[in-house]
Amino acid sequence: MEDLDYWLQWQVLVCAVIIVLPTAIAIAIGLLRKRSTAGPKPVDMWSPCWRYLHPRWLLFYRAFAFVTMAFLLYQTVAAFGFFVFFFYTQWTFALVMIYFALSTIVSIRGCKIHARKSTPQTGEGDKFLKKDAQETNNGTTSKSNSDPDDDQLGFLENLLQMVYHACAGAVILTDVVFWGLLLPFMSGENFQLTLLIGCMHSVNAVFLILESALNRLQFTWFGLVYFVLWSSAYIIFHWGLHACCLTWWPYPFLDLSTSSAPLWYLALTLVHLPCYGLYVWLTKAKHAAFSRMFPHAFVRFPAEKKQV
Repeated sequence: MEDLDYWLQWQVLVCAVIIVLPTAIAIAIGLLRKRSTAGPKPVDMWSPCWRYLHPRWLLFYRAFAFVTMAFLLYQTVAAFGFFVFFFYTQWTFALVMIYFALSTIVSIRGCKIHARKSTPQTGEGDKFLKKDAQETNNGTTSKSNSDPDDDQLGFLENLLQMVYHACAGAVILTDVVFWGLLLPFMSGENFQLTLLIGCMHSVNAVFLILESALNRLQFTWFGLVYFVLWSSAYIIFHWGLHACCLTWWPYPFLDLSTSSAPLWYLALTLVHLPCYGLYVWLTKAKHAAFSRMFPHAFVRFPAEKKQV
């Protein structure tokens, strides 16, 4: 446990401002945000972005990703103990696993809805999904013939979107920092890159990018709010541990005792923008490329209208 003199150092106050300020701004933006007139619908949570792909295939993929990640996380904890949860990597890995658990539940519910509303007599079984895809591409929704509840996201769907946006930035940050910054300086007698460690720092991003190539979830810059809050929660968690029982930091750049700590914390705060921006670019590239390559098969999410 760190003593009072440690927490009264000037750099601790500066680092606190660097963390608290963006956290407060993110909370304020989240609370003040108004709903968009072109927001996602519940059907977008479980429908693929490929018009003739049955929703059950997205369900199978999500379930497979969840089981695989749960197995890898179990193997990691079995090998290294619960100590691994001091690291941001395992936090992010667990968050992505939670996303696939939530999305699997949503997909199960969606497949039940699809089974009730589809018409097997057509021989295709995907008439309902095709109709909704056409409405999405035209940016219109028939309100007179639809249940108002069908256009409103529930708690689970809203939670799924929040976790999805937080995961997107976190996996990029985790893998870029590990492969680009930490690994080149960690090779030696005290560290050995194993297949399990490599998977923990790559499978999360691979699964999430493939998920983005299949799903119809809207991805906007507003989701940066959830990414910032997720990282802030990790930092505050470790500050709390050091205030009561620990003196060891999982990453050297989190140590508050050095005079360069504010620079490290500022860099960590700023790096959230390019990491999240990279995933925004990937989703925009997906829509631009697939819309040209597969104009009749790909369902493009309409551009978000101005908020009212």
